[in-house]
Amino acid sequence: MALKSTILKAHLNISDMDRHIYTDKSLTLAQHPSENEQRLMVRLLAYILQYTETLSFTKGLCVDDEPAAWQKNLTDDIELWIDVGLPDEKRLKKAAVRSQQVVLYTYGENTQEIWWKKNQSAANQYDNLRVYSLPYSATSQMVELFARSMDLTATIQDGEIWLSDSSHSVQIVPTQLK
Repeated sequence: MALKSTILKAHLNISDMDRHIYTDKSLTLAQHPSENEQRLMVRLLAYILQYTETLSFTKGLCVDDEPAAWQKNLTDDIELWIDVGLPDEKRLKKAAVRSQQVVLYTYGENTQEIWWKKNQSAANQYDNLRVYSLPYSATSQMVELFARSMDLTATIQDGEIWLSDSSHSVQIVPTQLK
């Protein structure tokens, strides 16, 4: 019998002063059995950083052809493809070809720099791709915010993010690689 996803609830209070977005959002997330807490929190952070009214999570790890989140228009064209992790060149190409805009958030301990050196030339082929590196020190601390029911506040200003709950706060400063 296959393991089932864990259902999580998140209430987000987003104050993105860089984009002038101020909203409260309640979400239901599914954590795939193979998805660790850090990846789920990075996926949630990517959602917050790219938030729009029409942005939605996908089936993600269950389906190879889908990113972590996307924004589609009324004709089902992909306007924004958001992915997390260290994808291979084939996945970067698929995202860039299928979507108007692609945003990738990389994370991991001692792996991002190696991945970027290997994939930089491939990534530079795509004008619609932006790549951000999330510091491991921050993404590992984000696990402290993980819970089956989360009430999170996200404040974004001058490219810095403060993500907090009632007892923990994490500062995240992404580095734009491309």
